[in-house]
Amino acid sequence: MFVDRVSITVKGGKGGNGCVAFRREKYVPKGGPSGGDGGDGGSVILRANSQMGTLGNLTMKQVWTAPDGNHGLGARCSGLKGEDTLIEVPAGTIVRDSKRGNVLKDLSEEGMTVVIAAGGKGGRGNQHFATAHNHVPRYAEPGEEGETREVSLELKLIADVGIIGKPNAGKSTLLSVVSRATPEIASYPFTTKFPNLGLVQVDMDHAFVFADIPGLIEGAHAGIGLGHEFLRHVERTRLLVHLIEPAPMDQTDPVQNYHQIREELKLYSEELALRPEIICVSKSELPEAADVAEELRASTGKEVFVFSSATSDNVRALVEKISKKLQAMNEEAMYPSA
Repeated sequence: MFVDRVSITVKGGKGGNGCVAFRREKYVPKGGPSGGDGGDGGSVILRANSQMGTLGNLTMKQVWTAPDGNHGLGARCSGLKGEDTLIEVPAGTIVRDSKRGNVLKDLSEEGMTVVIAAGGKGGRGNQHFATAHNHVPRYAEPGEEGETREVSLELKLIADVGIIGKPNAGKSTLLSVVSRATPEIASYPFTTKFPNLGLVQVDMDHAFVFADIPGLIEGAHAGIGLGHEFLRHVERTRLLVHLIEPAPMDQTDPVQNYHQIREELKLYSEELALRPEIICVSKSELPEAADVAEELRASTGKEVFVFSSATSDNVRALVEKISKKLQAMNEEAMYPSA
């Protein structure tokens, strides 16, 4: 089950209490305080794992608690620290404080961590409280309570390329052809209910991650058709591949459909609308494909690529074109022009 939003409660462990104890040794007649410190409570930590693709593992448990620290002992022995509770989440997870709404951490890369509930500090034993006026202190500090917090986790998939377009434009089919991903494919719109990821191996040295973003419709920026649920995943992609169906099932104009999706991107995020894009007409086996491609070229003034996932026509060329575009973007990022 794909889950990209979840709220949980986390609680750090309580610190152990300090110990009240005194030395009792044969040749130390006056002895002295020897109570050890309590151990710190464990913390709750989130860690990004790029092998995970959903927050579904957190839906079965609403409260996560770290172990308490052990109490201090005599002979100045400190209690053991409580073990940290480690929760793994997909890379690309944004962690927010539910009450304040502020972002605690954007776990965008493999191995990144954040402490979301710190454990309480252990109390000091009575060995720390001996003074010139009080040689035998009979008190010690209690351990502090661990931090408790409600956090909301939001996953934004990380991919090099995002495939966008109207429902039934052929996004899932393209993903299944160029990668080992197995998205649901059917002849009706809105087959895809959540984004799918696939690794596209271009050659021995080059590969990229493709994300199939579920079909966008008019009003997506305002949440219509689960628009926000889909559009926020596009934010993590570096390059957009925009598929236009030459003969839509709903009899709409393909060129108008392209501009409609572009407007939705702009209304959702100005920055997203400026993202590099490759315009493609899918289903080149249809007689309308060539004419639609010409109309798009005239309307946008941009290059339009035509391919077919069903017949594999130009699919390899499209993959190589995407790969070269990504390489060029990498080089530009490394060596920006003056």
